[in-house]
Amino acid sequence: KQWYQRRVRAMRRSCEEQDAVSVEDILKLTRITDDYLCPLQANVHKIDFTKFKIRDMESGGVLFEIAKPEGASDVSLSKDPNAGRYVRYEFPPEFLKLRQIGATVEFTIGDKPVNSFRMIERHYFKDQVIKSFDFDFGFCMPSSLNTCEHIYDLPALSQDLMRTWSGIPSTQNRTVSTLSTES
Repeated sequence: KQWYQRRVRAMRRSCEEQDAVSVEDILKLTRITDDYLCPLQANVHKIDFTKFKIRDMESGGVLFEIAKPEGASDVSLSKDPNAGRYVRYEFPPEFLKLRQIGATVEFTIGDKPVNSFRMIERHYFKDQVIKSFDFDFGFCMPSSLNTCEHIYDLPALSQDLMRTWSGIPSTQNRTVSTLSTES
């Protein structure tokens, strides 16, 4: 565990010095980190996620949806410096039986263009990567509002793992999203 903590500290130092953590660094992570790898100030493109929705592709039913209220100003960083950097959601055990979901994300870009916007989403359970998704949004215009839905298959889980997963509080089921941008 100590070697892992040293690796994460090195990634944080790299981000503070260069405002970046490489995609290769992220893909080497074997479990969730205790904190964010980059400070909020590293978001030089002012990417702001404004809406998130998950739906079951078979039934079309919306499983989860959250959006920033229209006209809402930036969250006060004095209350929670990480507010707006995460979404907390819980699904019933039936979620584990779904085969395919659609995840829609809406986000804005600040006044700088983003030539290559990539998001890596990793789902962890008991310090094990259950599923890793790699989304490439491509070029994003400055001062733009963007919406994208990714449709993907959920991993087949054993009955034992589903029973175990269903019996553990959601705080132990983690998802990490990482952004890679090139200006």
